[in-house]
Amino acid sequence: MPMLQEEAEIRAALAEGDIATLAMVLVQFTGDETWLDKIAPYITGGWDWMECVPAPLRQEITGALLPLIAEYRAGRRPAPAAPPEALLKRMMDVCVGATIPDAYVAMLREQVHFSDADTAAVSWSGGVAPAAAQEFKVVVIGAGMSGICSAIKLAELGIPYVVLEKNGSEGGTWFENSYPGCAVDIPNHSYQFSFELNPGWSRYFAERNELLEYFRGCVDKFGIRRHIRLETEVIAARFDAAVSRWTVETRRKDGTTETIVANAVISAVGQLNQPQIPEFPGLADFTGKIVHTARWEQGIDIAGKTVAMIGTGASGMQVAPSIAPDVARLTIFQRSPHWVNSHPNYHRRVGAGKKYALENIPFYTKWYRFKLLWAAGDAIHPSLKRDPDWPNPQRSLNAKNEEMRLAIIKNIEAQLGDDPELLAKVIPDFPPYGKRMLRDNHWFATLKRDNVELVTDKIARIAPDGVVIATGAHYPAEVLVMATGFKARQMLGPMAAAIAGSGGTTLRDRWGEDDPRAYLGITVPGFPNFFIIYGPNTNLAHGGSIIFHTECQVAYILRALVAMIEKGAASIDVRDDVHDAYNDRVDAAHAEMVWANSTASSWYKNSKGRVFATSPWSLVEYWTMTHTFRAEDYVWR
Repeated sequence: MPMLQEEAEIRAALAEGDIATLAMVLVQFTGDETWLDKIAPYITGGWDWMECVPAPLRQEITGALLPLIAEYRAGRRPAPAAPPEALLKRMMDVCVGATIPDAYVAMLREQVHFSDADTAAVSWSGGVAPAAAQEFKVVVIGAGMSGICSAIKLAELGIPYVVLEKNGSEGGTWFENSYPGCAVDIPNHSYQFSFELNPGWSRYFAERNELLEYFRGCVDKFGIRRHIRLETEVIAARFDAAVSRWTVETRRKDGTTETIVANAVISAVGQLNQPQIPEFPGLADFTGKIVHTARWEQGIDIAGKTVAMIGTGASGMQVAPSIAPDVARLTIFQRSPHWVNSHPNYHRRVGAGKKYALENIPFYTKWYRFKLLWAAGDAIHPSLKRDPDWPNPQRSLNAKNEEMRLAIIKNIEAQLGDDPELLAKVIPDFPPYGKRMLRDNHWFATLKRDNVELVTDKIARIAPDGVVIATGAHYPAEVLVMATGFKARQMLGPMAAAIAGSGGTTLRDRWGEDDPRAYLGITVPGFPNFFIIYGPNTNLAHGGSIIFHTECQVAYILRALVAMIEKGAASIDVRDDVHDAYNDRVDAAHAEMVWANSTASSWYKNSKGRVFATSPWSLVEYWTMTHTFRAEDYVWR
């Protein structure tokens, strides 16, 4: 690339880049801590709009960085070294304008890989796989994000595996969900594998097609496609204690069946994949088109139609603004309101300068990733814990939570303040984050459209030509959109009744209809060599990337498998007392968190009110719990 063109791109990158991130790169290049003193007073958080650095100081920082990056790009300067421990901790604090817990230092090093020593890779104690590894076989159920991650990491260790996927493509939720407006609702620069960072995202919150392309690209790059069997559904799995093997029965789309024998099974099917359709009276008699957001029918014609959408959760909030301009009439039926927060970057595209910075400025992408891990995750966690002295816990939990509540209401009032009736319909009566926090995808602007109406009365029945509410009012509809979520309480779906552990007990037998429990969300007593990714109490509701949690779980599982193979063990089974004590800790922690609030009903809770889906832990707490495999937690055979 010509020198002048390269310099122009560097200047564009410095102009568009987050100044706190650029300052960290400058400190790494120079080792000069005075830059931290200069910038610290102007950084109040991890988001880019929380950087209030005066223009002269910004110019000073970027001016000092320009020649360093130019020399690096020209090959005349090496990449900066990883900061020493004390300096790294101070850089972290300044970068996000907060005092970061000390435990974050080790987690950050592993997540952003400052050097080859900071690797998250699980390895063999002897450096190479023992011969026994080739005789060990793993079945991975599901080729979504978690299944892909598992396959990549199993391949790195040289452990034979096969991935079974019921769909006709890998990609999991990003293959199954294709409804209008489908996108990730956390920053996608953190919603990606730590070992495969993509500098080329087109948006800060990527849409479905780009996310699916990313995961398919990972399948190709890491050469795992030949191990994936598509259109292959697991219909049963049984553990044979006599030989310590799992027998997995599969059925292909054409009806043919196959039995696979494996040493271990990893379930990577997730929590949210079985669509929930309420049993409204008269639903079967509806003469129009019915479509669930999770099973969107491509090519469905809604232009100029009268549409009724039931549900105002995450998918509904993305669908409605996407279809409202095209339909004749959109009636939205809301059972209960959600807290909806705006995000300045939600609809922004990533500029060329920012992309250049992410791809070419050393350590920029790593510091940027750290900022997002903090800002979109653990920075929020303390505000969701109950203050026992707080006067109105049904409305908010503590001072920070109340501050958040008032800020969200202020934003809603700015958009709907001229319509008191509509405003009253959309403001919840429970604390922020009591249910999943949603993104404002032009939601409130959509509710104000002339062809849109929000109905909060209870649905009485579905008529052949529309929806009838409890008052008797009839709302015509030619298309019925079910934005009604998933059967989250039935974890692992129908498969749970067909997975039998020691003695023939199934997961459904152990869990009942809606009370799944697992140690670390990963292992269940009586189910040796069976591991769950995105299992009970591992959903992230306070923020953060579920991919981060997946990598924690995959690393833990691999450490378990490595220990088994190196010790020559046939099976490991988590101890009942360890499992029970952990779940007692989960329940005790949840009692102090917002999700247990009695005023908020959500899919996080089972029929008895127990929070079974969500993790009560901060990201760093869960990383610490899963970072070491404790052999003493298991019965070995």
